Amino acid sequence: MDEPLRQSMYRIYAVMAEFETPERLIAAARRAREAGYSKMEAYSPVPLDGLPEALALPRSKVPMAVLLGGIVGAVTAYGIQFLSTVIDYPHNIGGRPYHSWPSYIPVTFELTVLFASLVGLVAMILFNRLPRPHHPVFGDPRFTRATRDRFFLSIAARDPRFDLEQTRDFLAAQGALSVDEVRDDRLPGDVEE
Repeated sequence: MDEPLRQSMYRIYAVMAEFETPERLIAAARRAREAGYSKMEAYSPVPLDGLPEALALPRSKVPMAVLLGGIVGAVTAYGIQFLSTVIDYPHNIGGRPYHSWPSYIPVTFELTVLFASLVGLVAMILFNRLPRPHHPVFGDPRFTRATRDRFFLSIAARDPRFDLEQTRDFLAAQGALSVDEVRDDRLPGDVEE
């Protein structure tokens, strides 16, 4: 297949704007949300206070997963110790009670931390949809500066309010240094994410 025909078959993934300062990025994200756009992604070399609120991102589910993992770890550790010292193998040592809970604390604490950290790691990987070795924005040559000194906002083509020209004009009006189309290099019919 010749290259011009192949290029014409690519789908538009998003329209992406490049900003020079974090303040402009946050202001543009806030205005885009107020204008009705909902499928947006922002890229920044540093964490920005106020950006999640400007994008109206939902709260992360990772803390709840970590809490549940910690609870499961604590119950597991305490339960195993209780079953082994009280039910399966009761042994009276020096007149101490079979259920001597202070001796269970170190193992319970350690398993709580272990389960919470492992569940947190797995939850972070799953909720962030990692690993993701390829993303359509990686094809934009300007995007290499997203890890150094530039700030980017993309509005996805799957957004219900998306219109190529209107979205491009809207982002340009927000003070963007450049506004580019991001094309998905998978052809129609390729495997979707």
